[in-house]
Order: sequence, then C-alpha cells, then structure tokens
Amino acid sequence: MPLKVVDATVSDFSAVFDKFRSELPNNKANFILFLADKDPSTSRSWCPDCVRAEPVIYKKLEAASDDIALLRAYVGDRPTWRNPQHPWRVDPRFKLTGVPTLVRWEENDKISGRLEDHEAHVENKIDALIAGK
Repeated sequence: MPLKVVDATVSDFSAVFDKFRSELPNNKANFILFLADKDPSTSRSWCPDCVRAEPVIYKKLEAASDDIALLRAYVGDRPTWRNPQHPWRVDPRFKLTGVPTLVRWEENDKISGRLEDHEAHVENKIDALIAGK
C-alpha cells in the first residue's frame, strides 16, 4: 500500500491539517512528522537529528503494509524554530520541544504516541509507533 505524503509549513498548516484530518478515516494510521526546513545554501536540513532520522522513518513507513498518511510539517529555519513562541511549541495539541518529532494522530484529534528528537531514528521505536503500541 502506498504511503501518502503531504507537506505543510507554518503559514499553510491550518488548511493542510484540516484536509489531513478529514481523510483520517481512509487510513490505517496517520502520522505527523515535525521537522526542520532545508538550508537553502546546502539543500540539507539545518537539523542533524532530522538528517539522521528522516531516512529511517521513511523506510519504516514505506515498508508498512497498511495505508498510512504522513503530514510533514516544516517548522522553519533555525531562528524561527528557536522562538519560544513558535506556533507548534505553544499549541496545546502538539507541545513541540524538539525536531524531529513523529506523532501518531488519531481520529479523536489526539496523539496516541510520539517519538521525540532523541529517539525518532530508533527503528524498533518507529515499528512500535506504527503498530500502535
């Protein structure tokens, strides 16, 4: 089954998130991956943890046999993310403290599991999150 991926930024997140939420019932599992923007000068993420975790997360999600949706939410450049008032830091639904953060989002608009920056690259933890454990 294909992995369905949609991207959002802080500026367009509300509209993209509303559409993502409307399609939740169509998927076996739904995930949001909060990650750092790419640095325009290098075309790589400014976040070393994101660089390490992204390929592992994508590999695991793509290997799953169920229909899975992934919303990639880009937090912005480093100064934008460092702002203590960043929208996703203060949003009570997300309460982000670091990137990357992978969350499993449920139809009741709740997070049923999350992997924070220090563990988002750990394969067995990603497997458990995909399995809903």
